[in-house]
Amino acid sequence: MERFYGFDLGDAESAVTRLEKHDQETPEVLTVQEARSFITAYAMRRDGQLLIGEGACYEPDVLVRQLRFKSRFLTDPSVRADIKSFAAGVLGELLLNGDLVRGDDQCFYVGCPAGWDKGAREEYREIFESAGYPPLKVVSESRAALVSACRSRHLQVGYDILSRPVLVVDIGSSTTDFAYIMSGREVELKTGGEVSLGGGIMDEILLEEAVEASFDPPKIRRIFAENEAWRTYCEFAARRLKEKYFTDEEYWKKETLSQTVTIRAQILPVRLKLSMNPDIAEKLLHKKVERLGGRSFHEVFTESLRQVKENITEKQPELIFMTGGVSRLTAIRDWCREIFPDAVVICGSEPEFSVAKGLASCGKIDEELREFKADLAALIESTTVEDLVEMHIDELYHNTVDTMVDPILDKVALPVIDRWREGGVDRLADIDGILEQEIDAYLHSDEGRSLLAKTVAAWLKNVALSLEEHTMPICVRHNVPYSALSLNSYLSLTDIDIRVETKDLFAVEEMTWLIDAIVSVVVGLLCGGSGVALIASGIQGIVIGFIISALVLALGKEQMQGAFLKMNIPKPMRKLMPKSYLKSRADRISAEVKKNLYEKLEKEKTEEITERLVRDISEQIELCLTKMAEVVEIPLG
Repeated sequence: MERFYGFDLGDAESAVTRLEKHDQETPEVLTVQEARSFITAYAMRRDGQLLIGEGACYEPDVLVRQLRFKSRFLTDPSVRADIKSFAAGVLGELLLNGDLVRGDDQCFYVGCPAGWDKGAREEYREIFESAGYPPLKVVSESRAALVSACRSRHLQVGYDILSRPVLVVDIGSSTTDFAYIMSGREVELKTGGEVSLGGGIMDEILLEEAVEASFDPPKIRRIFAENEAWRTYCEFAARRLKEKYFTDEEYWKKETLSQTVTIRAQILPVRLKLSMNPDIAEKLLHKKVERLGGRSFHEVFTESLRQVKENITEKQPELIFMTGGVSRLTAIRDWCREIFPDAVVICGSEPEFSVAKGLASCGKIDEELREFKADLAALIESTTVEDLVEMHIDELYHNTVDTMVDPILDKVALPVIDRWREGGVDRLADIDGILEQEIDAYLHSDEGRSLLAKTVAAWLKNVALSLEEHTMPICVRHNVPYSALSLNSYLSLTDIDIRVETKDLFAVEEMTWLIDAIVSVVVGLLCGGSGVALIASGIQGIVIGFIISALVLALGKEQMQGAFLKMNIPKPMRKLMPKSYLKSRADRISAEVKKNLYEKLEKEKTEEITERLVRDISEQIELCLTKMAEVVEIPLG
């Protein structure tokens, strides 16, 4: 995709942004009906012309006029037609202005509340698709707000916002949307999604105060009752006045801020004066209204914040990012600090456009992520990983031998010989079979697996360092932190969501041949084909009494050795061989065992075996890289 559009369709106002893939860093807010932020309204004239925005609010000769319909999407099926008509009108304006050209390589990202499930989002997407939009994706408005914060040079929060727990508070005209972000991922909150509280409540209060203070309140109320469009139009004007006041509250506390709206719903126009001052500002926040169950905006908002805090089971937010025009209010930011005293509360310079800008950026980011994953897939599909593993495979053989031989001698061989000394094993000839079983059991025990896992992990670090020469350029091309594809970083992290233990990543069962080789070689070297190699270099080294001398005289050395292996030597005579001698003997033959095992591995490892081992390990590394890439959601520039 070469061009990305963000469409923040709000219940009261909407905005559209555009971001070029190569030529822009900050999304541009497009003008629709000569306004950057335009009223979410449409009307169908009798001549068939579709009107949107402010013009749709007071056009007299219309068949259909609809406003404030998005908030009813989940409860009123008829709203789907209204959304389609409005969306079609916006699309027509973009095409007419030349801001959108059919057939270009472009896509739209449309926002929705975090509380909408997959089914609702797909149904919402299909509405825009049926209206003729280019390829389109529906994403959470809270994610868009977070992306907007991350990309904002004004905020300068950069990677910090992804490394900290963040609460996004999106205050719209009719709903407030809470979303908890941890490590760049949105976590569902029980109180997340839509809370029926928005800046529209304040607009209604401001408008009512103006009507009450007017020359003829009953007349104006009658006009509003008969013509919903004019009521909404006046409410929109009240909203603009409110935002202007709270943009520079200290200044307007000392100056008069007012606006006169002319209502042309009768033969003679009716004028309504809207005013903002400190007393009215106080009422907007603290006046109890019926729509909120007899509570004030302040009471409902702070209660929602407390519920959010209670339902966050992980770390409490360190950053609170606010979006929506109402977030300009100092009082609202103060309430957030009261509930979350340890959090930093921030909002952008144009919070009313944060979601729209973030949506366009989401499109660009998803494209970058797609290209990032495509490059990684190409690396995985190549033979690069296999070549690196094969290059280091001999190190794995040698490291495994170095690690496992001494523990086998100490933990298995010596205890078996000691059992023979204590009478637990009848004949020396039986030791071969017992050792084979015991070594195999040890290598598959938790202790043996742990030793092997540590060896593989240490070996893997060398492979990982070599691999970074290939993964680092991919990260650089796509503005992704180097650690995103660092195998060493991945295996050392303790707080990552998807973490694989080395002993699970490289299961012992995948190295069966190597273990079998260790068993057979160690047993053969320990027993030397006679069952007594650990005891002595030859039969002459065994000194346990007159019985052996008699056997040598009677049978000769060759026959005596076989008979000796089958003898049930009396326990007292076995004890003539001290444990210290056996331990010393084991220490002396350790190097020989390792040497012979190296030679056997070199001699007996076949091309097929090495290929299987390389393939199995490479597949696990590639699986690990794939899982690591899944964590990369919001790469930053």
